[in-house]
Amino acid sequence: MTTNPIATKNLDRYGSAALPWSRPRDILAEDTPTADLTFFVTTVRPDGRPHSAGVGAVWVDDALYFKGGPGTRRSRNLAANPACGVSVRLRGIDLTLEGEAHRVTDPATLERVAAVYRTGGWPATVEGDALTAPYSAPSAGPAPWHLYRLTLHRAIGVAGAEPYGATRWDFAA
Repeated sequence: MTTNPIATKNLDRYGSAALPWSRPRDILAEDTPTADLTFFVTTVRPDGRPHSAGVGAVWVDDALYFKGGPGTRRSRNLAANPACGVSVRLRGIDLTLEGEAHRVTDPATLERVAAVYRTGGWPATVEGDALTAPYSAPSAGPAPWHLYRLTLHRAIGVAGAEPYGATRWDFAA
C-alpha cells in the first residue's frame, strides 16, 4: 500500500519551496529500525487529556508501526479512541504525523514487522496475534505486545537542513 499525500501546503514563511513527501518518507524507510530514533506517540485519555510516550517504531511497507503492551496507557487509550499523533526528529527534518492507530493481528503483517525489528537488533517474534521478545523497553509493559499501524491523515515537516522549508501533507482519511 502506497501512502501518498492528496494535498500539499507550503508553510514556509521565508521563500523556500514546499518539501516533497518523499524526503521524510525515504528517511523513515532508510533509518528505521537501525538509527537511534525515538518516536513519541500521543494518544487521548478517556477524559480528553493527552498522554505521550516514547516508543520504538519502524517504517515498513510505507506505514509506521509501533507497539504497546495491552495494559499500557497508550494501548488502553487507542482501544477507546484510535486518534493519535507521532513525532520524531529525523536527519535534517522534524516530523509530526497525525492519524489513527489500529491494532494489527494479521499473521503475515506481524511477521513482516517483527522481521524488520530484528534487523535493528530487537529479537521480536510473533506469538498468537502479538509480538514477543526476551526484553523490551520498561514502558512497553510485559509481553506479549500489541502491534499498531498508523493510518496517516496529516504530516508536517520542518527542515533543519538544506533544502530548508516547512510543509504540510494531507492524506486520504
